[in-house]
Amino acid sequence: MMNQTEIGKFIAKCRKEKKLTQAQLAEKLNVTDRAVSKWETGKSMPDSSIMLELCGILGITVNELLSGEKIDTESSEKKAEENLIALKRKDENNMTKNMIISILFSVTLLVGIMVCLICNIAISGNLTWSLIPVSSIVFAWVISFPSIILGKRGIVISLTALSIFIIPYLFLLGNLIKVKEVFSVGAAAAAASIVFLWIIAAIFYRMGKTRRSIALGITFLLAIPFVFIVNVILSKMIGEPIFDIWDMLSVFILLIFAFVSFICDYARKKGLMK
Repeated sequence: MMNQTEIGKFIAKCRKEKKLTQAQLAEKLNVTDRAVSKWETGKSMPDSSIMLELCGILGITVNELLSGEKIDTESSEKKAEENLIALKRKDENNMTKNMIISILFSVTLLVGIMVCLICNIAISGNLTWSLIPVSSIVFAWVISFPSIILGKRGIVISLTALSIFIIPYLFLLGNLIKVKEVFSVGAAAAAASIVFLWIIAAIFYRMGKTRRSIALGITFLLAIPFVFIVNVILSKMIGEPIFDIWDMLSVFILLIFAFVSFICDYARKKGLMK
């Protein structure tokens, strides 16, 4: 069975033998030095996607990494089998945990749908207003479920679902509340928002784990033109002012957040932040 504490001590030992600091190892793996610190203290395990690279840098095998010790040839095969079983069990436990959370999430939303329908029928004798929250709940479930059950791997699926279903949802919602502007204005704003979200997702993917502060800072900066784009859309369609005092305040706050994010990245590089 894998012992995270022993694995962490082994990683630290091998790193020191290679004369690497946590920051240097993190930079080679494109992760944060905080992540390396968590590995070495046994608080977390290296992601399976970087295990081979980590082992290559430390000059050990994956089998030795998962065993938390150097392994001689005779016991190597037995240890490898034990580690594979432990990894499989860990993956199964994570999947089971995600499955339980996703089931609870789905059941909670289903209960909400049933309450809305029952209350609507009990009060009005037929389905009227309940279709509005029900459609919203179903929409929320469709775009949230992939991320809940798959974790980070489900983010792209959730974004794809949002991109596909947001327009039909707005069309349905506009018809249910009998306000055409919900679809026309909402669709235009939604289109801009989806493009913005995909751009941000791409930035975080390209920056990797070590540059999350930079990615966050860029996100705050890009949010400024996004605010203007949405305001122009609203101005053209419903006559809202393009820029007001609240927009000025929003831009100021976004600039502050961007500045803080860049400062945090600079401080991390210089080793000022642990």
